[in-house]
Amino acid sequence: MINMDNKSVVTEFVLLGLSNSWELQIFFFIVFSLFYVATMVSNVIILVIVVFDSHLHSAMYFLLTNLSIIDMSLASFATPKMIIDYLTDHKTISFGGCISQIFFLHLFTGTEIILLMAMSFDRYIAICKPLHYASIISPQVCILFVVSSWIVGIMHSMSQVIFALTLPFCGPNKIDSFFCDLPVVFQLACVDTYVLGLFMISTSGIIALSCFILLFNSYVIVLVTIKHHSSRGSSKALSTCTAHFIVVFMFFGPCIFIYMWPQNSFVIEKILSVFYTIFTPVLNPVIYTLRNQEVNSAMKKLRSKFLNFSTEASPHSL
Repeated sequence: MINMDNKSVVTEFVLLGLSNSWELQIFFFIVFSLFYVATMVSNVIILVIVVFDSHLHSAMYFLLTNLSIIDMSLASFATPKMIIDYLTDHKTISFGGCISQIFFLHLFTGTEIILLMAMSFDRYIAICKPLHYASIISPQVCILFVVSSWIVGIMHSMSQVIFALTLPFCGPNKIDSFFCDLPVVFQLACVDTYVLGLFMISTSGIIALSCFILLFNSYVIVLVTIKHHSSRGSSKALSTCTAHFIVVFMFFGPCIFIYMWPQNSFVIEKILSVFYTIFTPVLNPVIYTLRNQEVNSAMKKLRSKFLNFSTEASPHSL
């Protein structure tokens, strides 16, 4: 059981989940299963629509498809295990599995933060500098946005994993959450958690807060610009940008609260963690894309093509 390389006697952690009540666990199993399926289905639909409809081959939808990929990944790093754990009595995760969850959580959240900033910049140029949009937001720039977001995500997640691997775990192994993340894991380490808390604030909390402030300022500029126009298109843009900001706030709000104050109540942390790992991935496709008129039109055309193909294929199958 003793692992001297990690200066640790802990080889696995016990995940306490969201509740000890059997009735609530069944309720969470049903609700989160539905949310997970909805997340995967809605994001796959977006990917299929954008790929097969040439009218949606633009910068905005290229970024949105990448957001869908990240959302599916973010919803899958811990949610399936949590759902399965509701059906078992022994809810454990190995030390390596715990480190893997920390890595993928920070990879996908870090990548999504940069991608959300890129999408905000895209909308800013489209609304505030429409005449220069084509020259600024080129396909090469979009690819650069996506590649940069993944590079930043990898670098950030590696820093968190390297930090976690240096911690000595020699005592309690019960994690009061449904997945592994540094704010709850480092409190089990056999060292002074004050310095660890400062590391959390500096590497995750301040970064998340700074990015949120930049996003907030960009959306304020966009909304002020829209307000000076009274056209129907401006009203649509106002509605879209407002919805976008709501999603941004729901994603960044919990992250900032958890990582800026890592000594929070575990109950509050668990509730907030549900927002950006389960709710936000299913809200993004609804607010960003599925309520978009162009996407709805493309969805209807794709459905018509599928129905026509099925109708034409039926006589041959007989």
